[in-house]
Amino acid sequence: MQIFSKVLRDTDVHVRFSFPTHCLEHLDFAGNNSVDLYVKDSCGELRVIRCLKRNGVYDKPVLSMGWLKFVDDYGLRVGDKVVLHREDDQNLGSQFMIEAKRRIKLFGEEDWGEVTRDN
Repeated sequence: MQIFSKVLRDTDVHVRFSFPTHCLEHLDFAGNNSVDLYVKDSCGELRVIRCLKRNGVYDKPVLSMGWLKFVDDYGLRVGDKVVLHREDDQNLGSQFMIEAKRRIKLFGEEDWGEVTRDN
């Protein structure tokens, strides 16, 4: 199930990644302001990316620790898109997957193509 997709802005690529507040319902903070998400990327690598709830009127979540490494590993830039999915497994619980996409033009039509890791 897709939790969200977002086209990256400058802050997302260089500082932290913020995403819609309604996505908090998919995360278990267990009374804390942060949770480490174990996220599998499109290459099958398991990553740990910290999600924080910002203090204030709105609990707008942001991805911080581990996020900029993902950006760097995939060479992400402003205008690319990130998609986060959750898969529920009765044995393992919730599993998260993250995809990076970039606009491509194919046969004169624009679409989103998968971004692979920079090696």
